[in-house]
Amino acid sequence: MARGGIAAVWQRRHARLALVGVLLALVVLAGGWLLLRDSSFVAVQKVQVSGVHGPQAAAIDAALVQAAHRMSTLDVNSAALRAAVAPFHLVREVRAVASFPHALRIEVVEALPVATLLAGGVRTAVAADGVVLGPVLISGSLPTLNVAFEPAPGARVSGTALLESLTLLGAAPAPLAGLITSVAPGARGLTVGMRNGLTIYFGNASRPHAKWLSLVRVLAYASSAGAAYVDVRLPSRPAAGFPGGVAPNAAGTSETGASPSSSELATSSESTIAALAAGLSAATPGSATAATTGSAPAAGAPEPAAGANAESATESGASKPSGTGASEGSSEASSAQGGGGAQSGGPPTG
Repeated sequence: MARGGIAAVWQRRHARLALVGVLLALVVLAGGWLLLRDSSFVAVQKVQVSGVHGPQAAAIDAALVQAAHRMSTLDVNSAALRAAVAPFHLVREVRAVASFPHALRIEVVEALPVATLLAGGVRTAVAADGVVLGPVLISGSLPTLNVAFEPAPGARVSGTALLESLTLLGAAPAPLAGLITSVAPGARGLTVGMRNGLTIYFGNASRPHAKWLSLVRVLAYASSAGAAYVDVRLPSRPAAGFPGGVAPNAAGTSETGASPSSSELATSSESTIAALAAGLSAATPGSATAATTGSAPAAGAPEPAAGANAESATESGASKPSGTGASEGSSEASSAQGGGGAQSGGPPTG
């Protein structure tokens, strides 16, 4: 039917001329579009790159600008931009938005290093997702993790314990990340060591933002000053343990409530701690939004007994502060009511 209709139109001279004219116009328009798309009238002249950090920032910026100048705002080649930064293993994604006629904005998403891998005396940086970034991104503020062999830059490491440690480090807030010296599995799961000697028990890498938030809240209380460890395996029931002969608040405290031994971990003001907690809360659905709300951490024994749980600790008669602990989901909200989970009988299991 359609073929017959076209044939009928073609047999009419005026209709035939009109059809030919339309086809010629389409060809001209298509050719004109191709000429315009690659012409200097829409060439990329102004490039704005955002999201790059660290020692490779200048090189990444230069590679993207050079690639962008070979494009037009009507023909942005995202694959060419990704290829330009392929040698930089910390780049995870490149997004480009053109602004007619000559501007191009490029946003770079990076996975920054969270640790240094050490294998046979050779060091290399690694991101939270396990991608090896190479030695150029090593810094003195990164904790060191020992591995059996040196992985190649761009490769992804394996091993449950190693990947969980990297996940935990990737979730650490920046003011605390620079104070971490070690992460290692232990009798109480993943254990983080800080520069001032404080030990933090995380149990595993599940809900890492909630656990870091719980730690920040513990540091906001003067009652945790002088603590030897903080247990956040159950983030809604954190516990602070003290060395023998040191009781809560017995150590000298500063105006921010931190003892001399923990002042490096405490932030300079309550508002800074609250901002830290708010940032972590934003990454943790259902969490509290201020560090100064909720209950204080429970004071515990000098060192927790492996395998003990929160229920046995509560039954042991240790005092529980009043208030409401941070709730990070419906399963823990009820247990947080009325206290932070006393710890004299041992910490909760993670």
